[in-house]
Order: sequence, then C-alpha cells, then structure tokens
Amino acid sequence: MSYRYEITQAVVRQGIIAIVRTASAATAVEAAVPLLDAGLTSLELPLTNPGALEAIRQLRADYPSAVIGAGSVLDEASAVAAVRAGAQFLVAPNLNVAVIQAGHRYGAAVLPGAGSVSEVVQALEAGADAVKVFPAPTPQWVRDVLAVLPYAPLVPTGGVAPADVPAWLEAGAVACGVGSALARTPIEEIKALIRAA
Repeated sequence: MSYRYEITQAVVRQGIIAIVRTASAATAVEAAVPLLDAGLTSLELPLTNPGALEAIRQLRADYPSAVIGAGSVLDEASAVAAVRAGAQFLVAPNLNVAVIQAGHRYGAAVLPGAGSVSEVVQALEAGADAVKVFPAPTPQWVRDVLAVLPYAPLVPTGGVAPADVPAWLEAGAVACGVGSALARTPIEEIKALIRAA
C-alpha cells in the first residue's frame, strides 16, 4: 500500500483500530502480536508510549500486511518521526493542520481529533482522511452528525468497548478505535468481533 487513500480504506475496512498502550517497545509488540494473529489488521501505537517508534518499526517489519499507525501525534516533528519509523497512518486527539500536511507530504493517512460538528468540519476542510471523534460520546451523536454531514468519515475513540463496536458502525462510523478494553478481551471474542464487523 503506497497511496494514502488505500491506507485509509485498509484502516476502516475491518471497522476496528486496535490501540495498544504499554510501557515499552517490547511490551507493545508483545501486546500487539496476539491481536494481529487473531486477525486484526489495523493497529495504533500512541507516541505517548515509551518506545512507540521502535515498536512501529518492528511491527511493520514483522507484519508487512498489517496497517500500523501512530497515535497522539500532536505536532509536525512527531508526524515526521512517526512516518520515518514506518507509521502508515497518524491519529491525534486534536486538529493540527501541520500534522495533516506532514503526513500527506510523506504519504500517510491522517485522522485528527474532533469533539464537535464545527471541529469535524474544520478537520475535513484541512484535509483529514477520516476524523477521530474523541472522546466518543454515543452512537446517537454519530447519527446526529451524519444527518448534517453525511460524507464525514467518523472514527469514535475513547471509551468504546469491543462489544459496542457493531452499534457504532450501525450508527454510521467508518471504524472505531478500541484501546484498553480490547486488551482485556479474550482472543476468541476478538475473532468473533472481527467476523461480525
């Protein structure tokens, strides 16, 4: 995958972005491997994790068919560092146009954060490939936003439980970011969720 629209499609195809938060590169890889082996194809490693860039490098090398991204990308320097480490997509809790520009310059898809309709519009106007809704309020909020912005690719994140992913997708979200709750979910349930998504 070399074009950002292909990366965006791959990220949202399964409907789930697994967010791995750990204390080191080694534990990030250790936590990511069972998720990828279970069949998840999109994984986000927040740059607030120590060793996130190293983990991105290793996972890209070990799982070339997976789509590996960086989260908590707050500024241009972080965006460039993440892409150089191999991140194929960048996620942020906020909108920073410089992050979108840097990501696009180097072929990465960018999902900036938004918490209101105005922020969703600003993110789309700035060139967002999809918009992270953070913190995710309710599936009804997604329905309400899509009633006025039917073309907005929304990715609810923050407080999304694995069992709730189908409800978010049914509401119109293109994917959901699922973090700590996914780490506590048995692998067989994750496989069932992937089949259902």
